[in-house]
Amino acid sequence: MRRRNLLAAGAAFFAAGCSKIGKTDWFGAIVDSATSWHKFSHRAIGSLPLAPEYDRADVSPFFRGNGSQTVDTDAYRAALESGFADWTLKVSGMVDRELDLSLDMLKALPQRTQVTRHDCVEGWSAIGEWTGPQLGTILDMAGIRSDARFVLFRCADTLNGAEYYESVDMADAMHPQTIVAHALNGEALPERNGAPLRVRIERQLGYKSAKYLTGVEVVDTLEGIGGGEGGYWEDRGYQWYAGI
Repeated sequence: MRRRNLLAAGAAFFAAGCSKIGKTDWFGAIVDSATSWHKFSHRAIGSLPLAPEYDRADVSPFFRGNGSQTVDTDAYRAALESGFADWTLKVSGMVDRELDLSLDMLKALPQRTQVTRHDCVEGWSAIGEWTGPQLGTILDMAGIRSDARFVLFRCADTLNGAEYYESVDMADAMHPQTIVAHALNGEALPERNGAPLRVRIERQLGYKSAKYLTGVEVVDTLEGIGGGEGGYWEDRGYQWYAGI
């Protein structure tokens, strides 16, 4: 009951958009509670394998962009110019409470830094150090309904006139290495790599790690979304599960 009350209080705090995030004792308690609940949810799902992690010395000297390397809209250019001061990540769908999280709010959550290899379906790879909160922590704060099955990623970019989107099942969404990254190699995420936010799905090929992230939507089916196959590239013949 105490955990539930703390999470509800946390949701109310985010909705209020308090500018003193991270500076109060009770916010720390909310974050600690969400983190503990996240660990419990992982145990409930079961033990999943981790993607290999590397040393900081293994980081590639240049991490290339691929696919969209910017968002060709006035809104994105204005956001880029302002340092993404007003950018928010919306959490919606089959949750107990919807959230609108600013970059400051996301950075105030417990952070995970991981050095992993990005494997592109086109045949190239690069190693990068990614930092951001675990997606599972964010979902726990929103409260996932028991009949939810998938997590959908909404993005600001388009390809060939179609909105880019991706999705994973709950096991990968709650995986400890699945993070909402705002930093690459210790610096703010570059524009070519999906600024200001991208998801990292470390156990799958690179096209699953959607860039220019604007929303996380919890759903029970992928039917009726885009072409119904679970992602922009999947709608064009790629595999939905792109495990490596």
